[in-house]
Amino acid sequence: MTAPQRPDHAAPAHPAAAKAPEPVPFGTRLHRAMDTRGPLCVGIDPHASLLASWGLTDDVAGLERFTRTVVDALADRVAVLKPQSAFFERFGSRGIAVLERAVADARDAGALVLMDAKRGDIGSTMGAYAAGYLQPGAPLFSDAVTVSPFLGYGSLRPALDLARRHGCGVFVLALTSNPEGPEVQRATAADGRSVAQVMLDHLARENAGADPLGSFGAVVGATLDRADADLDVNGPLLAPGLGAQGATPADLPRVFGAAARAVLPSVSRGVLGAGPTAAGLREAADRYASELAANR
Repeated sequence: MTAPQRPDHAAPAHPAAAKAPEPVPFGTRLHRAMDTRGPLCVGIDPHASLLASWGLTDDVAGLERFTRTVVDALADRVAVLKPQSAFFERFGSRGIAVLERAVADARDAGALVLMDAKRGDIGSTMGAYAAGYLQPGAPLFSDAVTVSPFLGYGSLRPALDLARRHGCGVFVLALTSNPEGPEVQRATAADGRSVAQVMLDHLARENAGADPLGSFGAVVGATLDRADADLDVNGPLLAPGLGAQGATPADLPRVFGAAARAVLPSVSRGVLGAGPTAAGLREAADRYASELAANR
């Protein structure tokens, strides 16, 4: 007996799954947020002295109250919220749970979340750090993360590649304003460039062809007298130091020169110190936003 023949009209094998849409790059989303909400990043830094000044206890309950107040007050109006991971990690798993909720709630309200973790390692360890912040579905999945390049720029490749794949961003430490920074960042490479300039040049290549803004940025302190480097990386420049550290919006053109329009200024205590009321936080953030707009 011969086997039955398959009819000509039999259904074909499963059609190929539709290709998922390409994610919108972080640089594009950041540019849009800065245009619509203003170029302000507010840090979420619940250190013990701030909790105390708000009349909160230095425990998970105080941490949660502080964080939820900041997110509820600001996530619908500022371009970026930047939680400092260390202040949550110090409370262990319960602190991380507060951070997870803050990230999700902030993103749901329309703010971009920049995780200030400053991770740096090599190989599979760097890949694991990257997956923790830049892999969709991860509990701490964020729009961008800060990293340290001082094991060599190439050590960041797992984070850079994962960020590009999923439309996220990476901010690389380049010229920080802490007094210890220059011994590494101002040291010279074999070709005479500073280490900071080597990192900036790597970022410029990473962002080549991006429009209007690349997704791979540098951290450059707003409190520097002058950046004294080529900051044209075609990507964002995270500028911490406004407020309590002494920098003002009026300082940005002097420090950053022609690159000032790519600057994402970051303020923490200057806004957080206006708590514990949501109204106080909003008023402080709005004041910085207005000053930044006037000095752009």
